[in-house]
Amino acid sequence: MLCPFKMTQQKRPLVSFINPPPGRLLYLVKMVKYTHEVIEKREMMPRQSRQISKIGIYHVLVRGINRGALFHDDEDRQRYLYTLTKFIKDNEVLGYCLMDNHVHLLIKEGLNGISNLMHRLGASYAYFFNNKYERVGHVFQNRFKSENVEDDSYLKVVIRYIHQNPIKAGMVNKAESYRWSSCQAYYGGKDYFPGLTSTDLILSLFSEKKEHAIMIFRQFTEVETSDRCLEDIEITALTEVQAHQAIEKVLDNKSVIILNELSKADRDLVVRELKAIEGLSIRQISRLTGVSFNIVKRA
Repeated sequence: MLCPFKMTQQKRPLVSFINPPPGRLLYLVKMVKYTHEVIEKREMMPRQSRQISKIGIYHVLVRGINRGALFHDDEDRQRYLYTLTKFIKDNEVLGYCLMDNHVHLLIKEGLNGISNLMHRLGASYAYFFNNKYERVGHVFQNRFKSENVEDDSYLKVVIRYIHQNPIKAGMVNKAESYRWSSCQAYYGGKDYFPGLTSTDLILSLFSEKKEHAIMIFRQFTEVETSDRCLEDIEITALTEVQAHQAIEKVLDNKSVIILNELSKADRDLVVRELKAIEGLSIRQISRLTGVSFNIVKRA
């Protein structure tokens, strides 16, 4: 299957294991050494068995290492979704949402298994990410987390929770406005990758007639809730000192005044990266950077 999107940046040649180009030999040696270290650590660490869902559906969560960004641009998000379609096999994607530093997936497990899917997806995307940004090290925070979905009622709650993530993060006002989730597919629109999301199962829980099911599903999704799913660790708000340090890190220790010198597009990219930091509120970002609350919220 050919990759159905065009690279937005100049393609970099993959590292040759026979004749590495000048300046990349040290990078290659580090990559090989790092890979061996990861394998050794994984072999030494006991892994707790994942409990089996009665209906075979799981809410899966993966995070960026040290709460860092998994996606810096649309090319990264396109590659992640393309890689997901490549390795999905007989599993089914019932829903998804790509945030800046974490990903929610709702998966109906097939014979190929979720563990196999997430391992291949994570390894392939990490290789792409590290090669593109010329970095070495982990991309994801530990192994993926998952929770069982055991009944239809909770299945509805989880898909709404996933689609409302961008709203609760202040990135959009309506779920369907967020490009990188399965919400548009459920509303009868086009999925980013046609056929990626299987919507029939969940829509059938609302009505036997698809058009009526979509209408009820939309109403259900738009209800404001305090649902919490797969939240085993409460997100603690950052103190002013911690918030200031987090902003400085993103700005590479430059003054916040630099935000006024950036184009709108570049400024919004920086603001979105700040909004992806857990515990850093929109009000803190606005107060400490001088960017208006509404601009931060809409970015």
